[in-house]
Amino acid sequence: MSTINLMDTPRPLWLKIVDWLTTIPMVIAFGTTLVLGDIAARIARLFGLRPMEIAVGAAQRALIWTFRISGVRLTIERHPAVVAGKGFVFLSNHQSLFDVPIFGGILFSNYPKYVAKKELANWIPLISFNLKHGGNVLIDRGNRVGAVRAIAEFGATCQERDVSAVIFPEGTRSRDGNLQEFRKAGTAVLLDAASSLPVVPTAIDGSWKLLINKMFPVPFGTSVKIRFHEPIERGEGDAGTLIDASLATIATTIDEWRADPQ
Repeated sequence: MSTINLMDTPRPLWLKIVDWLTTIPMVIAFGTTLVLGDIAARIARLFGLRPMEIAVGAAQRALIWTFRISGVRLTIERHPAVVAGKGFVFLSNHQSLFDVPIFGGILFSNYPKYVAKKELANWIPLISFNLKHGGNVLIDRGNRVGAVRAIAEFGATCQERDVSAVIFPEGTRSRDGNLQEFRKAGTAVLLDAASSLPVVPTAIDGSWKLLINKMFPVPFGTSVKIRFHEPIERGEGDAGTLIDASLATIATTIDEWRADPQ
């Protein structure tokens, strides 16, 4: 797996000015969408979980559109077998807090649910409300037994409802874009609990650059790529084998992108 250096070619002054001029309206639009989406999700929840899921998905798709203000180029490659309206386990690397709305907007009709740390449930409009009330699982890393039980229950529920589970086996986002070691335990529990949901190895690259300056500014014209590979049907290996195969696929994909950045 190749690595990259944060110290890319210095940006010219004119481009730094563009970064700031576009970041300010993008942040305003992004924040406004979060707040309005949060309100919409709370109202929709009064009518049930599915209406809330639709409201959250629509808001997250709108969040993706706000990236365009900063010239963000999102390239999506989706295998034809990753069909709408079906549950999968998306096993992905993780580079940014923006990965969640990106997944949520792209996988709108797959109703993606997340394995997330409990700290994210308290301070982000829309995202935190969805994590707490939208069928996701929030884990306490200091309580391993409780986390394992919660992930197992989460996987079983996703399978029963035929909705999708998203897990980032690295455990935390990569702030420099380099792929980190996968922590297999929680992922294995999820795969065992959702034993009939196909596994989709998923690679994302470039989203880390959106926060390279802690969002102020967002580099104009950042390219973000995401690829949903062919689903792996269950019965093609145990959980450990599936995780290793997914890691290899993700690493190969990122190497391919960086070898040909166009």
